[in-house]
Amino acid sequence: MSIFERNLERTPANYVPLSPVSFLTRAARIYPDRIAVIHGERRFTYAQFKERACRLASALARAGVGKGDTVAIMAPNTPQMLEAHYAVPMLGAVLCSVNIRLDAGAIGFILRHSETKVLLTDTEFAAVMKPAAADLAILVVDIDDAGGERIGAIEYEDFLAGGDPGHPVLLPDNEWQAISLNYTSGTTGNPKGVVAHHRGAYLNACANALMFGLGPRSVYLWTLPMFHCNGWTYTWAVTLAGATHVCLRRVEPAAIFAAIADHGVTHMCGAPVVLSMLIHAPADLRRPFAGEVKIATGGAAPPSTVISRMEAMGFEVTHLYGLTETYGPATVCLWQPGLEDLPLDDKAAFMARQGVQTPMIEEVAVMNPATMTPMPADGTTMGELMMRGNTVMKGYLKNQDATEEAFAGGWFHSGDLAVMHPDGYVEVKDRAKDVIISGGENIASLEVEEVLYKHPSVMEAAVVARPDEKWGETPQAFVTLKPDAGPVTEREIIAWCRTHLAHYKCPRYVTFGPLPKTSTGKIMKFDLRERAKTS
Repeated sequence: MSIFERNLERTPANYVPLSPVSFLTRAARIYPDRIAVIHGERRFTYAQFKERACRLASALARAGVGKGDTVAIMAPNTPQMLEAHYAVPMLGAVLCSVNIRLDAGAIGFILRHSETKVLLTDTEFAAVMKPAAADLAILVVDIDDAGGERIGAIEYEDFLAGGDPGHPVLLPDNEWQAISLNYTSGTTGNPKGVVAHHRGAYLNACANALMFGLGPRSVYLWTLPMFHCNGWTYTWAVTLAGATHVCLRRVEPAAIFAAIADHGVTHMCGAPVVLSMLIHAPADLRRPFAGEVKIATGGAAPPSTVISRMEAMGFEVTHLYGLTETYGPATVCLWQPGLEDLPLDDKAAFMARQGVQTPMIEEVAVMNPATMTPMPADGTTMGELMMRGNTVMKGYLKNQDATEEAFAGGWFHSGDLAVMHPDGYVEVKDRAKDVIISGGENIASLEVEEVLYKHPSVMEAAVVARPDEKWGETPQAFVTLKPDAGPVTEREIIAWCRTHLAHYKCPRYVTFGPLPKTSTGKIMKFDLRERAKTS
């Protein structure tokens, strides 16, 4: 035994498991009277924020929730979502934030697969949640934030009233313990449950606070959905900084401009569609605001026109890249000296890169997936973008095969094709898997194709991404009809999809005709993607 291992044990004095739950305890102690949460006319200080989270934890515990249990929440960006991000993990339970745009079938699968014990659901989504939770032996708590049908046994505020404000804030026994479960459709129609741990959530939140320059004077506007990998861990990062969370129930231009002007917003995140929404907002919806607003975007590279227009409006754009499997941001296109002096096109070309690893992930590389060796850093040779480090998921829930495939060779395989530039910045060139990213949402092409194949007149179908000015990408369907099919219109195909899928997953364009195939009969999607770009 080394002398450095002898009588130098891990004790409570020198080791505490890392968990973002501790951020709320710290903020409530240091900034008890600072406004922590703004939601319409409501204001909560950090002391009140902690008290409400403790009440929720206590109420959940009294409802039988304990270590390793799943608590699901279906809600927009409201204080209840923030409270759940602390209350649930302080019990050792696991938070499952559900995408509010999903259909009842997908939500039902998630609730069953995750073995949800308690469901917190906003009454706005009663119509979809009622069939999703039907026949499940779970406690349903209604969040009546903006009116709607109640389907649960108790309303959220009444549930909190039965909780103890002095409930202890407990850290996990082991920082490897699961903190959250987020479902991503990936490249198949079957959602995969991404399991995150306390350590990764803590470290990624620290990285976000550092890289985005959050501090106690910062005011963060929630335009990024909190259900997106826990709001890219900004649900915890903003609290770590002692900054103010400004909740926004609906992401609309008028509400965004009003929040920025009224609350002095300094930071926000969102998919490229949010940037486009602000740029194209009518003049009567805009409000002048003082100071520059930092906005981080991911999902697609911001075009030069978007960068220039956002800068002209008073925004500073940062390009991020990440996946649910990496707690959100894994790379950032960091500023370099002289960047602001470049011509706009050159600046935009640089900012289109996904960049370098964030501070808490160990390594990002472009690798040959067959040999697991790095590709040349020449800016042209493509390989698969891979990562490894403490901010990579534990794995996929109940899916050992998918987990082992994702971690083959000791790296997380993103499935994205990229190049490494000589300066060490990565740039994604294409997706090895056919995921369509529309408005920041992942759409599995296979899921849409499965629905198309069920249409009585469809013989073959393929779905690819079509560039879209507003959404970044939108699904386009290529369909071959059966020989005996009667007349079928684009509108009919789209309507068919809308009855079987969440509307955002449905194709907006349909092209009829034979599908291009390889000599082995495989549909050539790269050919269809080129067609979609020019159609």
